[in-house]
Amino acid sequence: MTQERPPRPKPATLYDVARAAGVSHQTVSRLVKGHTGIRPETRDRVERALKELDYRPNMTARSLATSRSHRIGALAYELLQVAPHSILHGASEAAQESGYLLDILSLDPFDDRAIGVALERVREQDLAGVLAFAPTDAVCAAVAATRFRVPVYVDSEPDADESVKPSLSTLGSRVVAEHLISLGHRRFAHISGPRPWVSARNREAALQASLREHGLQPAIVVEGDWSPASGYAAARALSWHDAGRPTALAVSNDQMALGALRALEEMGVRVPEDVSVTGYDDIPEAAYFSPPLTTVRVDFGQQGRIAFERLLTLIDGVERHEELHAVVPELKLRASTAPLRR
Repeated sequence: MTQERPPRPKPATLYDVARAAGVSHQTVSRLVKGHTGIRPETRDRVERALKELDYRPNMTARSLATSRSHRIGALAYELLQVAPHSILHGASEAAQESGYLLDILSLDPFDDRAIGVALERVREQDLAGVLAFAPTDAVCAAVAATRFRVPVYVDSEPDADESVKPSLSTLGSRVVAEHLISLGHRRFAHISGPRPWVSARNREAALQASLREHGLQPAIVVEGDWSPASGYAAARALSWHDAGRPTALAVSNDQMALGALRALEEMGVRVPEDVSVTGYDDIPEAAYFSPPLTTVRVDFGQQGRIAFERLLTLIDGVERHEELHAVVPELKLRASTAPLRR
């Protein structure tokens, strides 16, 4: 004799949430849609009820009722890397909180054909907007040359040569330079990211500008590709055993720094006794490198949230007054840097 399964509980509705929170269903609807102007104590009650009842908006019904899509096309890249993944995760969370779904399409930012195919696929979809994460000149140019039927927000660093406002990479790299200079270092090397990436160029330019401002010689630069293997090869390409060797090595991301640390150990160059090493990104493993890595921490999740909010402003045509806090690079001091030994 088969046992009947208990009926599945019906999903919570706006009215269920409203009753639990002691508010009108219109108030719940406004909050779910991302509207501002709701009193903090009311917002707290509604948010608790949403969580307790595990409320999920019916996107199909909502789209039919409003004749408007609630899907966002997201052009993303290198999703296995920490920074791109964290940015996309932040954007996805913000989208869900505002009643949207993020359709993610990954592309190779170095492959012009792949970029073109991805853009064409996005154009074919029924979307409310497009969020393009554009790390390279090629992606920026391709998006700019494409005609979309919906609002588009391009999340890309401004090039340091073309912007009055400093980028995140510029700010972070300057923090690194000032830290190393304050420790007494005067001879620098730099492992850069690939030059087609705006962030790589900005980090290199900011480091060199800081050195010039202090009357120091430019850093020796070796280009990498963001991978540990390229950091390893770049570190081995530098000279570490002559009188003019660098005493500070600024690396453009943590994964290349990991490869550089391995190469330095194999060559008998001690960190930080012989050379101080810094990274960028503060990936979760950075605190457990040998030695633990001094690096720049950036709240990439917040960066993704801000990008989505700016797209939502374009979609709604309404400026949002709940401004998310700005992303500011923060130096995480660890054992891979130390004062210069005289």
